Parts: sequence; structure tokens; C-alpha cells
Amino acid sequence: MWGAAIEYKSGKCNMDSNTKVLESKSHKGIKCIWTGSIYYSFSKYNFKWKFYWDELKSQGVDKLTGHITVFSVNNECTAIKMNVELTENNQEFTKEFGYDCTTYDTFYYEYSLTPHYAPIIEKPSYEKMFAPSDQNDTILIVDGKKLHVNKTFLSYHSEFFRALFSSNFKEGQMDEIPIGDVSFKDFALLLSTFYPKPVFPSDESVEMILKLARRFLVSFAVISAEHHLMNNLKINIEKMLCLADEYGMSTLLEKCIRELNTMEKAKKLKQSETYDQLSAETKLKVYERLVDSS
Repeated sequence: MWGAAIEYKSGKCNMDSNTKVLESKSHKGIKCIWTGSIYYSFSKYNFKWKFYWDELKSQGVDKLTGHITVFSVNNECTAIKMNVELTENNQEFTKEFGYDCTTYDTFYYEYSLTPHYAPIIEKPSYEKMFAPSDQNDTILIVDGKKLHVNKTFLSYHSEFFRALFSSNFKEGQMDEIPIGDVSFKDFALLLSTFYPKPVFPSDESVEMILKLARRFLVSFAVISAEHHLMNNLKINIEKMLCLADEYGMSTLLEKCIRELNTMEKAKKLKQSETYDQLSAETKLKVYERLVDSS
């Protein structure tokens, strides 16, 4: 869900040889600090917009999308319109462009940003989800609580349960099967990704889902987690790269590597705590990406 676009027009600011704050203004819950500089050796202007929107976040907004248009008052530079997407981990926008003028120019900008509200997700009732039913034929005991499930359905989605319910294991002959070393909440969360009505992962649950999906060999849960992370805007790229590498999510891994398109991003990754956890193969892919981008 999204709200009405928030529009703003700045004052007119003169450019000179110094990098400086051109304007700092708040408007309808959005504060923007606009800075600018001139690179004479490259005949380029450089502008940066830093946005703060904590007030909107407190109202449920999780991102802003729209555009910024920068204008030359003297019309010595063509107006430039730029699409932007602002999230919790990406609140800056930078634009650099060439110029032909020989004198300092005066600029102003306009933005139109649409707030996007995070969906309100109702938490599932695991007690109801795994209550007794004619469709269920066995009971799992987790953390002292009973989950009524269907053997065939679980076996189809998990090699772990396929083996557990087979005649080769004593558990396959039991009416109630204990599952140890996992909390009821976390285990029910894993099962809920595919059974009986799928519940999608969230930023808070995705890492636990991946951990348990590996233990209980639930490939669909990994696919669901990868889909969430592919469309996620809050978890930083370093964390997503680490998860993609650890849990074999190849599509997410390639996306993360493509986004490492500047030396600044590469340095940030190398200085992060997660870098040393990456496999040698992924580190090589990161290096090759930087070579291609240089």
C-alpha cells in the first residue's frame, strides 16, 4: 500500500569551487540535506541528497520511491530527472553530470516521493494450524507440545521426514514422535512455510528458517527464503551475501555480487565481520566482479 506523493521544490543555490551544503530543509516528514561540488578537471557537477524520514517510518512507511529533478536557473545545463528508491539501508542519492559552462551556475531541485507502507501481517496461530484433523495421521512432540501432521505431506517436502517415517526407523512405527533440540515456535515456523497454508518469511524469521531448513532438509523453505531476500530492501548486502553463500542460494548470490559495482562497496564488504565467513569460491567471484568494474 502507498500514500499520496510528497512534493517539494528547493530554493535557488549558487555553485562555486567549494563542496558545501546547499540546503537543509524538512517537508511533510522528510528532511533533505542537499550538497554540491564542482570537479573542474573532469568538467562535472556532483550533487548528493541525504534523506531522513524517521517520522514516516514511525507511521509504517518502509520505503520512498519517485524522482528528483535538478534544474539550472541560467539554463546552461539541461534539467536532469532521476528515479530514486529510498530505504532504511539506502537513504542517499548521488548524481554526477558534465557541463560546458565556464561560469558558476545556480541550481534548484524538485522531488516527488511516494511513501510505501509495509504490509501488516497477522501472526499465525500455530496451535490452530497444527490442531487435530481427519487429514492428519501422526503427532510430533516438540518442546512438550503436540503438532498434528500428515506423514505423506511432510515426506514429500522433506528428506528428513521421509526417512523418519520409514519402516527403517523406530519412529516410523510410533504414534507420537519426539523432535528434540528445537523450540516449538521455531519448528512450527519452519513447517508453516509449506504446511498446511504457506506463511512467507520475514526479515526477522528468514535466517532461522534457513538454519532449520538445512537441518530438516526442507528445500522449499530455502526457495521461499531466497525469494524473500531477492525482493528485500532492509537487510544489508553484506548479510545477504553471507546467507546466500552459506545456504547455497545461487540466484541471490549473483544478485549480491552484481550490486558490488563500486570500490566503496567492496571496501565496506571487506571490512565487515561477514567477509571472513565467505567461501573461497565466493571471494573469488567478488574479486572478479571488482576487476570487471574497475
